[in-house]
Amino acid sequence: MKFKTPKPPASAIQLAPMIDIVFLLLIFFLVTWQFSRSEQDSKVKVPTSSQGKEETRAISEININIRQGGELVINGEVLTEDQLLTKLRAIVDVHENQPVRLRGDGDITYQTLMGVIDICQEAGIWNISFATRKPRG
Repeated sequence: MKFKTPKPPASAIQLAPMIDIVFLLLIFFLVTWQFSRSEQDSKVKVPTSSQGKEETRAISEININIRQGGELVINGEVLTEDQLLTKLRAIVDVHENQPVRLRGDGDITYQTLMGVIDICQEAGIWNISFATRKPRG
C-alpha cells in the first residue's frame, strides 16, 4: 500500500522572512530616530511659547545650540564665534539657501542671541528660525 504524504498548501505564509523584515525595519527606525535626536543638545532648555510646536527638523537644516553660558554647539562640537562663522561660510558656499534653527537656552541673554544672529547674517544665512516648545500642563 502506498501512502501519500500531505503537501502544504501553496498559499502558506513563510514566517522566517517576515520576521527578518520586521527586525530590519525596527533597526532602521531606531537608527534614523537616533540621528534626528543627535543635534539636540540636552543642556539647552528652549523657551516656551503658546504657539510652540514639537521640534521637526528638515534634513538639511543646521541646529545651532546656544547653552546657558553662551557656548555654541553644533553636532556636539563646542565652537567659538570665529569657528562658527568659518563653518557657516563654508556651508553657504555650497548651499546658498541654507536654513538654520537656533536652539537657545531660555536663560541666555538677548545680546548673546543677537550675536549668533549677526554671525549667521555675516556668513550669508538669511533663513533663520527659532526653536520653542509648548508649555506643560
